[in-house]
Amino acid sequence: MRTAGHDVAALVLRATLGPMLFAHGWNKVAGPGGLKGTTGWFETLGLRPAEVHARMAAGTELAAGVGIALGLANPLPAAAAVGLMTVAARTDHRGKGFFVFKGGWEYVGVVGGAAVALAGLGNGRYSLDGLLRRQRAGAGAALLAAALGTTSAAALLAVCYRPACEPDGTQADH
Repeated sequence: MRTAGHDVAALVLRATLGPMLFAHGWNKVAGPGGLKGTTGWFETLGLRPAEVHARMAAGTELAAGVGIALGLANPLPAAAAVGLMTVAARTDHRGKGFFVFKGGWEYVGVVGGAAVALAGLGNGRYSLDGLLRRQRAGAGAALLAAALGTTSAAALLAVCYRPACEPDGTQADH
């Protein structure tokens, strides 16, 4: 049974997660280093071609952030967030422990989990999906966001992730 509390919870989650994703995407484009800096960072992470990945990550964060904030097309923006966080966990946060202040996966885990929770919760009445009467929610929507996001990330990583090798021939651990 959906209640006003449910709709408010979805709104609060969207109003927290969506703008944060948008800000991260905007920072990749217009932050101190701009796309050039993001490209250089992605190059060091082993994402090839780095320029394509910098633009793709920024665009995906911007679009997912807007989609989540406005409550549009659930669970697709949530799946995009899961994919972004899965790639970030594998390329930048892997092997650094839990805490984000040590480079760990805490942040990407929370963002990915929140996105899956939002997909399951649905965008609620106070959203574009609510206005258009296109409510998708429940375990199926949550599983779709998780599966689509992680599968897309795995495919991208299989094709494009080429981390540098250490002098002994082993993969660098980023």
